Amino acid sequence: MTWRLSRADFHRNKGDKNRAALHQLVSDGPAPGVLAYAEAEAVGWCAVAPRTAYPALERSRVLKPIDDQQVWSISCLFVAKKYRRLGLSAQLVTAAAKFAKSQGARIVEGYPQVVDGSLPDAFVWTGLEQSFLKAEFVEVARRSPMRPIVRIQT
Repeated sequence: MTWRLSRADFHRNKGDKNRAALHQLVSDGPAPGVLAYAEAEAVGWCAVAPRTAYPALERSRVLKPIDDQQVWSISCLFVAKKYRRLGLSAQLVTAAAKFAKSQGARIVEGYPQVVDGSLPDAFVWTGLEQSFLKAEFVEVARRSPMRPIVRIQT
């Protein structure tokens, strides 16, 4: 919910209220992202929605729109610890782009981290650059050395 709310609202609703809001998004549809399963257990998540659903992106100097194209944005990835470093992030990004296409998206955008050295897993929640590149996204802008904007045409 961090991208969907103002910073003040996100912090005010921290915990149960933000979880309830996400559950409501799921109930209202379309789905706010895709899940990866290992057998019957959800082990990965990738949030994707029209960029307009993420007002916090509009407030970012680094991630502000690069043009007036209507895009869908991949804003968040999570992979359970046991399943990290197995290529699941790239698979989730690919699935998110396919889902966005099924909902009418023509362009899907991501905001991955470039990791120079080591970075704790918790700090790469927008994904890693190599996962997006493996999913055939291409860099279209870079306003910060560690934060490219990448896109794929669906």
